[in-house]
Amino acid sequence: MIVDAWRHRRVRTALAGLAAAALVAGGAIALPSPAAAASLVEVTSFGDNPGGMRMHVYVPDSRPANPPVVVAMHGCGGSGPGFYSGSEFASLADRYGFVVIYPSAMQQAGFGNCFDTWSAASKRRGGGSDPVSIASMVGYVQRTYGGDPNRVYATGSSSGGMMTQHMLAVYPDLFKAGASFMGVPFNCFANAADYPPGASQCTNGRMDRTPQQWGDAVRQAYPGYTGPRPPIQLWHGTNDTLVPFQLLQESVDQWTNVHGLSLTPTATDTPQPSWNRRRWVAGGTALVEAISVNGAGHSLPSTGMALAAIQFFGITGGNPTSPPPTTGPPTTPPTTPPTSAPPTSVPPTTGPPVGACRAGYTANSWGNGFTAGVTVTNTSASAVNGWTVQWSWPGNQQVTNAWNATVTQSGTQVTARNMSYNATIAPGASVTFGFQGTYSGTNQAPARFTLNGTACA
Repeated sequence: MIVDAWRHRRVRTALAGLAAAALVAGGAIALPSPAAAASLVEVTSFGDNPGGMRMHVYVPDSRPANPPVVVAMHGCGGSGPGFYSGSEFASLADRYGFVVIYPSAMQQAGFGNCFDTWSAASKRRGGGSDPVSIASMVGYVQRTYGGDPNRVYATGSSSGGMMTQHMLAVYPDLFKAGASFMGVPFNCFANAADYPPGASQCTNGRMDRTPQQWGDAVRQAYPGYTGPRPPIQLWHGTNDTLVPFQLLQESVDQWTNVHGLSLTPTATDTPQPSWNRRRWVAGGTALVEAISVNGAGHSLPSTGMALAAIQFFGITGGNPTSPPPTTGPPTTPPTTPPTSAPPTSVPPTTGPPVGACRAGYTANSWGNGFTAGVTVTNTSASAVNGWTVQWSWPGNQQVTNAWNATVTQSGTQVTARNMSYNATIAPGASVTFGFQGTYSGTNQAPARFTLNGTACA
């Protein structure tokens, strides 16, 4: 689950003459947009918004006249801008010419701002709440940027992964495929009280329904719908304790039933050393993919997984011929978050002067467990190239896993170091990372944080 972070993207200028030439050649062109160049833009009026959500959109300078649309959703406690800066999707949009919608959830269920996958209104097509708001965002992009209605996709991490499966159930006519990271099956949560991990029947590992029961839940979300069901890619870490790994199988049970498939996969393989993939193929199309990431906790997507997702969507036009750019948004996610084999950390090289950083800390506790997010802002006039954030626990808290940083703990002392994709903090910009932990007694916040040895305000 990712907490808010904001990062400005590199601005590039598209020349009108080149755009005209590309149009003649039938290639990607730079179309007029509200932003002067590619950047994250907030849209304050996009249509019906019963969820009271915020919308940000990233429109690459170079794109086809009718670009694909990807809705990328954060985890609890996060935001659209945070997922933009903490994931690969915007940099991939630059390479492949699709528009990315970053919704920000505003609803509370005892666990920070999360996407509503629990209310009765959210569980039926057109019923209200967040699903209607997200559908309105897609409509806005189709009207404003010519988004292709036949190429609309959903993805997300943790709460966003849950909403991905939710949107495919409630709006199967709108979304053509989805990639859910660390999600749960549709209609897993009974109500808002069932959502926080400490009290949830869904996420405490006791939810077990038959494939028929799970499939019926999806079919009841849009009664009478007889059209095609969107393919889905499901990702989960084998060591995830926040959203237990066994929920991956419950999702497999649901979506294979929805597609009328056997529980026996058509094929299995290992696309990456730690990725074990099962595939259910019909008519030459993979309708369900389930990827278990060995050793990963609540830590997905990590490097390369966003690319695998959009390849599953079929919007890459083949495998990329060049590596992801090293500037702009990071090349991995919060909501949503950590990696099983983190990219190599970049050693700290420079830091702001004394008093030139600000740190924010939020935590959500239940029983003897908690998740927390740290946002550090560079308030100096120079960039930070490589960062180390440190703090001491006032109690007996223990970090168990983390995302967007490599976090180690010795006694009460905790050290968080940047990943390869978020090593630089521009002046005025922030970096956000999160972690899961355990505690007993009271879960007190740290008294102070330091950035590269400098105490932050």
